[in-house]
Amino acid sequence: MNEKFNLEMIDKTFTSYRKGQSFDGVVVLRRDDGVIFNIGGKNDAFIPASDFENYDDVKIGDRFSVVITNQKNEEGLIEASKSLADALRLANQNALSLRLGSKFSFVATGVGSGLMSKMGDYTIIIPFSEVSDRYVKDFHKLIGKQFEAVVTEIDKENKTIIGSVKLLQEQIKVAIEKNFWNSIFINKIVKGKVERIMPYGAFVSVDGFDCFLHISNISYEKLEKVEDVLKVGDERQFKVIKVDRENKKVELSLKALLEDPKITRVKELVVGQTYMYMGEVVKLLQFGAIIKVENGATGLLHISNATENKTKKIYEIVKVGDRVDVEVLSKDEDEGKVSFKLAEMKD
Repeated sequence: MNEKFNLEMIDKTFTSYRKGQSFDGVVVLRRDDGVIFNIGGKNDAFIPASDFENYDDVKIGDRFSVVITNQKNEEGLIEASKSLADALRLANQNALSLRLGSKFSFVATGVGSGLMSKMGDYTIIIPFSEVSDRYVKDFHKLIGKQFEAVVTEIDKENKTIIGSVKLLQEQIKVAIEKNFWNSIFINKIVKGKVERIMPYGAFVSVDGFDCFLHISNISYEKLEKVEDVLKVGDERQFKVIKVDRENKKVELSLKALLEDPKITRVKELVVGQTYMYMGEVVKLLQFGAIIKVENGATGLLHISNATENKTKKIYEIVKVGDRVDVEVLSKDEDEGKVSFKLAEMKD
């Protein structure tokens, strides 16, 4: 009588098997295509060989947990999975390891009292107000997407984890900003991306922080518009020329990484060389004249290098527009300065 009762109870238990349930059991038969796994009841479950990480190691008598994946297959056997059970156990372990403030990742699986997901037996809820720091028009479009969040509440009794994506985003933003201000300094070379162009300059993103590039700091040539050199999306290296931590402002320069054309022209000149009829008088000074040679370099012709007569004035020797033969006496490439003398000193 007791035996009959027990069989009826087993039958009743068997009929209650449903997809997603977990059971412990034992391997009772090993076939080429998989194993027969007893989980209690008259009928056994089937686990395909492909479900095991290494099927060659599986043997009769092995005990482990499985998850029901189908109530019956064509053989009338319940279908089960060991890998799903292993994943479920790991997910439960991960859920149990979480604490308030812990960071975790999840894939949104639905929308209910918020953005929903699962971590093992635990239900994850991200309240709508905590999904993003930006306006979300349709939360259903977020289903299937992966997110990172922080735990704000844990209910172990009801196996529920409440989290916030927005709070994590704010924490990351604060950390990035702190790191930025700790590492930024004048003369530092940074890589930035042009995000916005204005009539007077451009805003460049450096490590996610907006820095300003004035149009005057783009090129040594006078620009009519920023777009003559830069466009949105350009990635360049820039030099930091101003840091205002109090007001959280940083100014950049592209020009500072380029060699001043004035210096380039000075470098081309040769000390001791005479430039015949190439020196143009462009300006008169009290003590000399400014001379411009053919390559565009300009320098000083001191009156003492124009005449041996100490009583003469420079305007008595040369006039603006005159073309003269000049010799390069000296040059300072760092400062872009040149000193000339007339090839033939005037009396």
